Amino acid sequence: RKWHRILILDQFTTKLLSSCCKMSDLMAEKITIVEDLYKSREPVLEMKAIYFMSPTSKCVEAFIGDFKSKPKYKSAYVYFTDYLPDDLFNNMKLSCGKYIRVCKEINISFLPQEAQVYTFDNPGAFQSIYSSHSQDRRKTLESLADQLVTLCATLDEYPGVRYKKDGNMENAETLAKLVDDKLSIHYELDDGGKRKAQLLIVDRGFDPVSPILHELTYQAMAYDLIEINEDTYKYKANNGAEKQALLNENDMLWVKLRHRHIAEVTEEIPKLVKEISKTVHLQLAEDCMKHYSKNVEKLCKAEQDLAVGSDVDGVKVKDPMRTLLPVLLHPYSIPDKIRAVLLYIFSLNGTTEENLNKLIQHVKIEDQREYILNWKQLGVPIITPSFFPRKSSRRDRSQEQTYNLSRWTPVIKDVMEDAVENKLDTREWPHQSECPAAWNGSGAVSARQKHKPSSQDERRGARLIIFVIGGVTYSEMRCAYEVTQAVKSCEVIIGQFESSTELFFNLLKE
Repeated sequence: RKWHRILILDQFTTKLLSSCCKMSDLMAEKITIVEDLYKSREPVLEMKAIYFMSPTSKCVEAFIGDFKSKPKYKSAYVYFTDYLPDDLFNNMKLSCGKYIRVCKEINISFLPQEAQVYTFDNPGAFQSIYSSHSQDRRKTLESLADQLVTLCATLDEYPGVRYKKDGNMENAETLAKLVDDKLSIHYELDDGGKRKAQLLIVDRGFDPVSPILHELTYQAMAYDLIEINEDTYKYKANNGAEKQALLNENDMLWVKLRHRHIAEVTEEIPKLVKEISKTVHLQLAEDCMKHYSKNVEKLCKAEQDLAVGSDVDGVKVKDPMRTLLPVLLHPYSIPDKIRAVLLYIFSLNGTTEENLNKLIQHVKIEDQREYILNWKQLGVPIITPSFFPRKSSRRDRSQEQTYNLSRWTPVIKDVMEDAVENKLDTREWPHQSECPAAWNGSGAVSARQKHKPSSQDERRGARLIIFVIGGVTYSEMRCAYEVTQAVKSCEVIIGQFESSTELFFNLLKE
């Protein structure tokens, strides 16, 4: 028994550990019991306990409770995800210092959601930043900045920080300043030489279209149309038995297919012979296709025309109302109609109060009008007159092969490519701090450089880290992989404050 150890976790660290290691990994470290910090536990006096927890007063109180009057364990090895305030540290020292063998901050208060996607698992942050009644916006931005610093520290990066300038929203600028200040404290010297990475901070309102569209790539489609909770897909096997599968990095087939268009996925899966998870994906792809042929296919044409501003043949949409009306007249679900109305408003950069009221009456969504109006809280023009600059020009992708119903490219992809090619406009993307010199974005190396492996290695290690205040869609996550794949000299990592990317207008209720 004396070699065995007990590991005690809070809610956040439980998620953190399960996102990056299995029980067998813990067993290899002689950890045989994993317990919840807040549950009542039997004392095991001969055991050493490892505590891995967030640096909050709630966690520290629970820890002190384990030792103060009657110790539960022989000794405690305490690890915090992040900086522990002095008052909490002193409190622990006074109450049960003699039992503490180790007390360390290990700088990791984010969850790796996927290979190139991170999240801070902070579901309250959206309301706190965007609600007009919010009392703690600044406090939330402070804690997000702390978490971003732990991400950079874990990646061993001291990035140059830039943010997307927005006339009427200050979140990105505030957060950029906070992160940069905290980074320089963390690294304690402003050593420009270390800055190989760039961190771009952007507010969700910069592209309201991507969260609203019906996407037809496999992962985005599945999470939009099918009930998938905590990455768990429940389905019925052929014999009628209830089964469930976890869609994560351990399912190699999922990783291989998730960014592909549903048309390719349905063609590919039946050909796979040896893949263990094939049956799950046959089922999931079939589920997606049922929804698609029932409603989504017809909706997508109108959605794409409104989003892109032209039809499949490249003819400009002159009257968006003519594109919208067929959607409103068809018996689609209310959420689908709201999505179409939003895309119509975004395409015009705002509409009149009178026109919006007509639309709301027509769709009979008087009691759901906040789904539309609350986009104003994200800095998106809903009611004109709008003093917003017109949409900035997009990259020309006319030569890229696309499916007719998937012509829209998330704006973030343009941003990623511009950043890597060092083409971001400084007026639109001010520097909060010095950024590294340009990457050679093409990934090509001239023959003259061949004898200098060091510069090549340096380039390969460049990272572009993006944080979207307000959340990331699956199509935007896909862009991080696509750009990394295309550029090779730069890895793009993207993140948000919570991992549930349900439709944003579900979060916009006041």
